[in-house]
Amino acid sequence: MSPTVPRIVMKFGGTSVADLDRIRAVAEKVRKQVEAGCEVAVVVSAMSGVTNRLVGYCRDLSPRHDEREYDTVVATGEQVTSGLLAIALQNLGIKARSWLGWQIPLRTDDAHGKARIESIDGTALIRSMQAGEVPVCAGFQGIGPDGRITTLGRGGSDTSAVALAAALKADRCDIYTDVDGIYTTDPRIVTKARKLHRITYEEMLELASVGAKVLQTRSVELAMKERVRVQVLSSFNDGPAPAEGHLPGSLVVDEDEIVEQEQVAGIAYSRDEAKLSVRRVPDRPGIAAAVFGPLSDANVNVDMIVQSTGDDGMTNMTFTVSKNDLARAIAALDAHRATIQYGELLTDNDVVKISVVGVGMRSHAGVASTMFRTLAERNINVQVISTSEIKVSVLIAAEYTELAVRALHTAYGLDAA
Repeated sequence: MSPTVPRIVMKFGGTSVADLDRIRAVAEKVRKQVEAGCEVAVVVSAMSGVTNRLVGYCRDLSPRHDEREYDTVVATGEQVTSGLLAIALQNLGIKARSWLGWQIPLRTDDAHGKARIESIDGTALIRSMQAGEVPVCAGFQGIGPDGRITTLGRGGSDTSAVALAAALKADRCDIYTDVDGIYTTDPRIVTKARKLHRITYEEMLELASVGAKVLQTRSVELAMKERVRVQVLSSFNDGPAPAEGHLPGSLVVDEDEIVEQEQVAGIAYSRDEAKLSVRRVPDRPGIAAAVFGPLSDANVNVDMIVQSTGDDGMTNMTFTVSKNDLARAIAALDAHRATIQYGELLTDNDVVKISVVGVGMRSHAGVASTMFRTLAERNINVQVISTSEIKVSVLIAAEYTELAVRALHTAYGLDAA
């Protein structure tokens, strides 16, 4: 690739290609980028609602369907969109063709429905781009070791786009969504939330893992690993093609590209939490393994954990799981009650996890104390705490979600002027 020719991967989600009018609008955005002198590859999701409908067909026919045939069915949504967008581009006088996962090829493992990318051969796509053609790639899909179609699971199209950007050695990957960037918190809760022009991979990964829904965790992990610069921007805003130095969205980059680190980058919240308390457990070596082993065997991911031991020598363990995993977690613990010997099991799904994230925490003291003081001043009780190097999370009653987010946003100086 000539250093004077920028190479961009543009990814459009389901709402961006929801109908033919939206596909025409996407084609116009691609045309502007091509006419600005860029080599462009495009990755598309299925039209909004299509994948859910295809999944429904499979489940209605057989709740225990063959996962390989399931992938064959649900991958067709992206196939349709890629063909339609190629037609729309051709209608604008832009050379374009559609590419399916197996044609690229994008090779995956054999975990149908949640496959992981193993390799991408970008040779044919690069040749296509250098010839002045726009490859329109079906996201979310690849080809397994047995030659069968695979799908990548939740967030698969974003992951496809980032992986292709890495394989094509693109200057950046532009992910177009229904929001115009990454904000310091949910603007629907805090009207003074600010759009972040740049955010580090680590911060975005933490925000995505604790509730921010702009980017999927897998795509951020891959971007960080491959050092792919990712821009998040809106497909619903008109304007010229984004050029380096004048990017309208939010750029996810390496920490070295951000000169001055803010103490806190953002506040995230997750309503997908359920709390379990295993009470009056004998305090003995191996008891934690006795509790969490069965949960692991049942494929239940445990998040926040707190353990306390009373004067009577009995232990209480409190932890959180996804609400979708709550019933399975209860069943797993109940099946091993005789081994664990717990007195009672209490559950609460009326909770929310609030997280404060920022790489600036490494060099700024007092982030946690500010959080606890702010919540205490509003009589919000903290039930569970967990931390990482750049994150502090607390579990609180769900009724205080908006109050907590607004108060913390102000306390860390994130409100827009």
